Amino acid sequence: MQVNILRAKILRAEVTDAKLHYEGSLAIDSEIMQLVGILPHEKILVSNISNGERFETYAIPAPAGSRTFSLNGATAHLGKLGDLLVIMTFTWIEEKEATAHEPRVVVFSETNDRILKLTNPAAPALVASFRQ
Repeated sequence: MQVNILRAKILRAEVTDAKLHYEGSLAIDSEIMQLVGILPHEKILVSNISNGERFETYAIPAPAGSRTFSLNGATAHLGKLGDLLVIMTFTWIEEKEATAHEPRVVVFSETNDRILKLTNPAAPALVASFRQ
């Protein structure tokens, strides 16, 4: 049997932009996407810590190093600049493998450029580009 389990999570990502007149999605700094292994156009579940909204959309890469998290299209109505987000992806794995699975997690502080916690990074070499 397979179970659907957390694969990657970005915690306390600060919204830096909102573009209502855009097709949709959440733009994420491509370095941050690589750091936790989120793929371009991958489905994501987003929780807005600041207002309690939850929504599904897909991730698109923003310029590397920009520290951008931009709510685009309809999702622009679900948050504002400075709101804090939790961004999650999930995967299906065999139940017997689930107990050993460790998701990739990054926890941010201070405008998306300082890592407070990092677990199981997909791209460890990128850690140096963030303040510690």
